[in-house]
Amino acid sequence: MKTKNLFSWELFRNMPVIGIIRNLSVENVEEIAPLFQNSGLTTFEITLNTKNALPIIKRLCLKYTDLNIGAGTVLELNDLKAAIDHGASFIVTPVLNEEIIIYCVKHGIPVLPGAFTPTEIYKAWKCGASAIKIFPASQLGPSYIKELKLPLNEIKLLPTGGISIENLEDYFKAGATGVGMGSSLFDKKLILAGDMKNLSLHFRKIVATVRKFIKS
Repeated sequence: MKTKNLFSWELFRNMPVIGIIRNLSVENVEEIAPLFQNSGLTTFEITLNTKNALPIIKRLCLKYTDLNIGAGTVLELNDLKAAIDHGASFIVTPVLNEEIIIYCVKHGIPVLPGAFTPTEIYKAWKCGASAIKIFPASQLGPSYIKELKLPLNEIKLLPTGGISIENLEDYFKAGATGVGMGSSLFDKKLILAGDMKNLSLHFRKIVATVRKFIKS
């Protein structure tokens, strides 16, 4: 079984930010997507608890073949299979579900399971996770990532929750492989106001912040 779109690690390494779409309409996403791509962002995650999540994934995959399009908030194997059938090229979970990790590893699908404690993180990594989503990162902040990397230095950590342009650099300095950004990236006030100019500027500021750090 293969995904319709293949995940590009090169794209992600060059811009290690996952933009998390949650509770936005199909129309909103279609308006945002070209701005997202043109700004230099490369990786979309559509959470499955978003209305019309699967059709959104399918539309993005068909139109933006050079972006990474994945499914988030994947809790059950049936949800995973549905997301893959609609074109998702990677899977993100909020919890540690070993069955999902094992399935993804077997079928060559990048998987980013959610974990928080060192035991959960290590277990997910040993199951074959591509990287570990540290969620909710906001509870302990960048210092927690730094502490985790001391004994778990080979494990790729992707903090999510509470990541903003103000603390991006702190997370990368702490050892994060990448970050997940939701509401702080997709500013709903700008989106609902139709202010695509300032949303685009916002995207570009985040890209510039990340590029400055990963090239330093």
